[in-house]
Amino acid sequence: MEKRRLGTSGIVVSEICMGTMTFGTQADKKESFRIMDASVEAGIDFFDTAEVYPVPPTAELAGLTEQWVGEWMKTKSRESLIIATKIAGAAHGWFCPPVRHGKAALDRVHLRKALEGSLKRLQTDYIDLYQIHWPDHGMRAIDTLEVLDEFVKEGKVRSIGLSNDNSYGVMKSLATSQQEGVTRIDTVQNNFSLNNRRDEHELAECLRREQVSLLPYSPLAGGVLTGKYNDGVPNGARFSEYLTSGGPRQKAMAQRFVNERTIESTKRFGAIASALGLEVTTLATAWSKQHDFVASTIVGVSQEAQMKPILAAAGLVLDHETMEKIDLISKEILYPMG
Repeated sequence: MEKRRLGTSGIVVSEICMGTMTFGTQADKKESFRIMDASVEAGIDFFDTAEVYPVPPTAELAGLTEQWVGEWMKTKSRESLIIATKIAGAAHGWFCPPVRHGKAALDRVHLRKALEGSLKRLQTDYIDLYQIHWPDHGMRAIDTLEVLDEFVKEGKVRSIGLSNDNSYGVMKSLATSQQEGVTRIDTVQNNFSLNNRRDEHELAECLRREQVSLLPYSPLAGGVLTGKYNDGVPNGARFSEYLTSGGPRQKAMAQRFVNERTIESTKRFGAIASALGLEVTTLATAWSKQHDFVASTIVGVSQEAQMKPILAAAGLVLDHETMEKIDLISKEILYPMG
């Protein structure tokens, strides 16, 4: 499996990263450990989690995923693994995370509490990549960055990054770091897939010129790009539950991922994959990796058996003709996720 650098840091990771947000809800402890073991066997050394996982976030389960990852890490050499986690964004934003009694913020007090909690649950003395789960553009950037800089200087964090952010957030963070002489970000973790290509445009230009790496999550568009929604809403799938029994925010999210345009584009991508003798899952994962601004593509499964078509994308490079066919579909069905 190919290895790539995170930004301009000293950290080099596998081109595929195993996400863990299903651990604790969709995957039980035994299966979660099996998935992580299989990942290492396949050459994956990069694992991503967050203080609010598993999803959907609840006060009862928040932190459980980190706890399980920490227990599993005790069976491995810590230095052989690259562990990323995230502090929840501000509670007054688009979503109130079920941590710190609904008062989460990105200031000194909350950053310290969040990091200490993650270190304890993960049973480690350092985090390789510490990320802001979503931004709070209304507050002073330096108030967050100076604390993250302290974490790095203390040896508790090796590198820092953003998530669910845009070009403004990236450039504001970089400019502040340069002006104030504090640690700069190396990564941005965003939703990016064949069905959601927005970051290829403005954000990609920022990332290339500033040498910041994208860590795409949901390369299978929440499972839609596996084709399992092509013939209707399946039983047991995450968005199936959101569509039928979720709250307003969950239903809105599900409808963004599962709609006529995303299903039609998925069917067309499936035809390209079939002609190549590939599963559409493999095609979508390979496409995600095939960008010069991408360091590692974050995948997620709830069963070890789901890993096979994903791992088939390791080292796979799609030829120019295939990329052109993909681009044509994206032009005909522009921004299917809105």
